[in-house]
Amino acid sequence: MNIEFVLIDKIIPYARNQRKHSDDQVKKIASSIREFGFKNPVIVDKNMSIIAGHGRVLAAEKLGLDKVPVIVADDLSDAQVKAYRLIDNRSQDLSEFDMDLVSLELEELRELDFNLELTGFASSVSIDELEECELPELSDGDREPFQQMAFKLHDEQADSVKRALKFAIDSGANQSDLNENRNGNAIAFICEYFLMNFNNGQS
Repeated sequence: MNIEFVLIDKIIPYARNQRKHSDDQVKKIASSIREFGFKNPVIVDKNMSIIAGHGRVLAAEKLGLDKVPVIVADDLSDAQVKAYRLIDNRSQDLSEFDMDLVSLELEELRELDFNLELTGFASSVSIDELEECELPELSDGDREPFQQMAFKLHDEQADSVKRALKFAIDSGANQSDLNENRNGNAIAFICEYFLMNFNNGQS
């Protein structure tokens, strides 16, 4: 498997690429390339049509790069190329983050005074996920009774949330038969306490 540098204007975007790239995402990819270098080559077929890496090519164009690192997958059949495009895009949706470990990494990076914006998690503080996501609409028999929620907070607000969560957890409010996630249980307890004491009888 050889990596070669190819002129961007020689690379052909796939007309039916399934993954959409927002301007914000392309900017983040560009920031990553600027900080770390182009560490993830673009994969193309024998005709230089992109199999994987449309977002990286868009980011390279935004950065004004003339060439990008490329792997030519000329060992794949036409059917394999089509299938690889789909699984490369789909596989990103099938994985989950261990948010406790993500939090540890972010905390260490913060202590090292590293720009957290470059991680893609930035200053978002989430209870179960640091990225917004929509749960699939499933039939009542198949749907899991859980929701993932995300909030973007100012640093001072985030500190308040963290202190409140720690207090609730230390008080034992993170235990529930409904949910194994201690942060989710703690935030639910805090919200229920607020509703019971400050909603002035409103439903």
